[in-house]
Amino acid sequence: MQVNAQFGILPRLLLRLRKPRRTIKVEVYDWDRDGSHDFIGEFTTSYRELARGQSQFNIYEVINPKKKMKKKKYVNSGTVTLLSFAVESESTFLDYIKGGTQINFTVAIDFTASNGNPSQSTSLHYMSPYQLNAYALALTAVGEIIQHYDSDKMFPALGFGAKLPPDGRVSHEFPLNGNQENPSCCGIDGILEAYHSSLRTVQLYGPTNFAPVVTHVARNAATVQDGSQYSVLLIITDGVISDMAQTKEAIVNAAKLPMSIIIVGVGQAEFDAMVELDGDDVRISSRGKLAERDIVQFVPFRDYVDRTGNHVLSMARLARDVLAEIPDQLVSYMKAQGIRPRPPPAAPAQSPAQSPAHSPPGSPLHTNI
Repeated sequence: MQVNAQFGILPRLLLRLRKPRRTIKVEVYDWDRDGSHDFIGEFTTSYRELARGQSQFNIYEVINPKKKMKKKKYVNSGTVTLLSFAVESESTFLDYIKGGTQINFTVAIDFTASNGNPSQSTSLHYMSPYQLNAYALALTAVGEIIQHYDSDKMFPALGFGAKLPPDGRVSHEFPLNGNQENPSCCGIDGILEAYHSSLRTVQLYGPTNFAPVVTHVARNAATVQDGSQYSVLLIITDGVISDMAQTKEAIVNAAKLPMSIIIVGVGQAEFDAMVELDGDDVRISSRGKLAERDIVQFVPFRDYVDRTGNHVLSMARLARDVLAEIPDQLVSYMKAQGIRPRPPPAAPAQSPAQSPAHSPPGSPLHTNI
């Protein structure tokens, strides 16, 4: 059986491997959907050999050491033939941001009844006059970082799992600002204001459905796929997901689009389903179709509650871990689509009156992900 496959070497390792006498060990596995890949064998080569390209020197016997020790007549477990070799420059997240890629940030907040009555201090939605609740803390921690990558600072904010006035209709995709035509809020403060307003007008209900908000953002992401925009959906939730099959299908469909999903779990519920959606160990699939890439990052908020009361430090850790995978996810999409970063725009001429330390509005990278 003949199989064609590509593999790459990280740039920082490639620099080391270019040195004489450095060897590269390649391990070959039989891929399994459940992650239990079977070891076939291995071989060694070098940068110098690979750089020759397709030739008689780049046909390698794949050897399984255990089989070689046990079987006297063992020859090999197959061969690997190099068909082509190329050294390509790797674009980074910052290359795309400097080239003008905008991050479109959307928030979706869980309004299901399992959060508790917002008027009671035991509720996860309780609006204390002295401190932010878990939902507001998570939103602020992530939003304060990611807002610097969005030039207009207008963020769609949605809710799910509530009964809406005046007729008590249950919705899993309603605008927090009450504007069906334009659910965008001005800045993180605008989202918080709309969130608090919704808590006073809607009735917490259920169930906990993610698919509608995932589909909502995916629909918008699908309209611009040229690399100029990348969507990030932040879902903050307290409970066990109710529409797992539909959500997995929505995520698999979204994985081919320029978008990522962050899920922050608040409260003490079991979040096993969220870990499955995260897909770090086993890539999620739906109806036999595997997600093209991992686009979900999940973190439980309770792991970042600082018992000493240092909310600033704990929320900084939350933001760091929540956003850790976004750069690689963005780059993986761009690479899969063959999209290169655009050249950074020329810096405007500085007027004599402008301080050298001044950063003009809209300049990227005030804060790094």
